[in-house]
Amino acid sequence: MAELPNHDAALTETCLESEAIFDGAFLKLKRDIVRLPDGKKATREYVQHPGAVMVIPLFDDGRVLMENQFRYPIGKVMAEFPAGKLDPNEGALACAVRELREETGYTAREYVFLARIHPIISYSTEFIDLYLARGLTAGERKLDEGEFLETFTATQADLQEWVRTGQISDVKTIIGTMWLDKVLSGTWPLGPVLTP
Repeated sequence: MAELPNHDAALTETCLESEAIFDGAFLKLKRDIVRLPDGKKATREYVQHPGAVMVIPLFDDGRVLMENQFRYPIGKVMAEFPAGKLDPNEGALACAVRELREETGYTAREYVFLARIHPIISYSTEFIDLYLARGLTAGERKLDEGEFLETFTATQADLQEWVRTGQISDVKTIIGTMWLDKVLSGTWPLGPVLTP
């Protein structure tokens, strides 16, 4: 297998000045002056995000647990896997356990870390750690104040069709669907099992 080319030294930009433009309850907007690889200066504006997790809750029969949630910025209800942002000083696994329980009421016997993705690399520091959750047990959900969502189950075939037809357009859920397909088919091996 070929190694991914590394051009870091020739392409890295160096921050010279940094300014906080907006400091909200959830997001922060920054403007940096950077030195480009050719020595010139440029301005970079970006959103600072605390990071997040997404959980793929997999039932023993192969179905997965999904959510429908209204996403205000695009004015649409979206089908997604359970997800949420990291609280201050919270580890990713602890966040995955918390979000699954809060949003769905389910707990999982085991979690497997799948990948870290960067969904908006051109203007945000956001990363999302993806987890597979197995050994699910139903319980009572405790949504955050102001959070409204509905859960439903789907098969892998459902997910593939919804992604193919554009009914699922959330990038983290599309990537999670690809991971689920590769894992269930045995194409990609799973990493170590983590117990909460």
